[in-house]
Amino acid sequence: MKIALIYNFAQHYRTNIFQLIDKTFNCDFVFGDRYLDVMKMDYQLLHGKVTEVKNIKFGPLIWQTKTVKLAWANYDTFIMLGEPMCISSWFILILSRVLGKRFYFWTHGWYGREGWTKRLIKKIYFGLATGVMLYGEYARQLMIKQGFRPEKLTVIHNSLAYDTQITLRNELRDSSSFCNHFGNTYPTIIFIGRLTEVKKLDQILLAQSICKEKGCLFNVTFIGEGTMETALMKLTKELGLQNLVWFYGPSYDEKKLSQLLYDADLCVAPGNIGLTAIHAMSFGCPCISHNDFKWQMPEFEAIQENITGTFFERDNVEDLARAIMQWLDIHRNDREQVRKACFREIDEKWNPHRQLEIIKKVIGA
Repeated sequence: MKIALIYNFAQHYRTNIFQLIDKTFNCDFVFGDRYLDVMKMDYQLLHGKVTEVKNIKFGPLIWQTKTVKLAWANYDTFIMLGEPMCISSWFILILSRVLGKRFYFWTHGWYGREGWTKRLIKKIYFGLATGVMLYGEYARQLMIKQGFRPEKLTVIHNSLAYDTQITLRNELRDSSSFCNHFGNTYPTIIFIGRLTEVKKLDQILLAQSICKEKGCLFNVTFIGEGTMETALMKLTKELGLQNLVWFYGPSYDEKKLSQLLYDADLCVAPGNIGLTAIHAMSFGCPCISHNDFKWQMPEFEAIQENITGTFFERDNVEDLARAIMQWLDIHRNDREQVRKACFREIDEKWNPHRQLEIIKKVIGA
């Protein structure tokens, strides 16, 4: 079996799964040249053929150069990121099916907020594929309601640098990292990721202020940088929280990050949580995010209510404060039990080895 994996970009965080695919299959990789400000993986870590093509944008539409001709190449199977706005993918999809080749999407699939036009486009697009591998069960159930055959839809979840993280996890022990910085023994809430408007991080500070007024004191640590950093610092001062908030700054040192996540009591992401949940839980940190799932990223499914985290009403700061206080009140003394639950969630579902087994099953390898 000869496979072509065509992706919008070689995301650094997908290195682990791409390497496993490289070792397991006879696969050539085709990656777009850029995607937002996401870090690119080192192509030299792959032994198979790697081709970089240009992602050309026309408003909301994308064209990947030099990809359509691959439909006539000696590939039996195509695996592609399922993005209907990528026009070149339509050509490859239709041509590959006409030529009797198998075509699989690896995609978000359905969000639940699609209008009539987008639903029609997606029904045609995903309906033409041999199979669809989805990041979450939520999307799968939505697509079944839209009339897709259940056997055509498989949940593959998502993953990060699992093998490296497992090695670090096994070395972790409780440390006094937050106590040393803050000079107190209050619980610590953490956020790790880009400090951007879509993450709604001001809600963490507003909730912290509400909790403080009610006698529930905790520290907040922001790890990352972004366009909202200055505004968040200003809000911290306005709320009188300077002694309880740490702007750690950006860090790509996974060893240091693993310790901070291990030591933290809770990760809070008021906007969509995405891979922040997988990163946090990989090192035993439970998560809180909002409960309006059509506006979430698939990784919200890693949050099991009152086991690996909890939810609050979207954009309701009072309810976020409630959720934080309730979690800390109930779970702060069973921290080790919560860590184990987070580890189990990642080890059973959100890792590249599990993904590889699913890919093998789906394509019949």
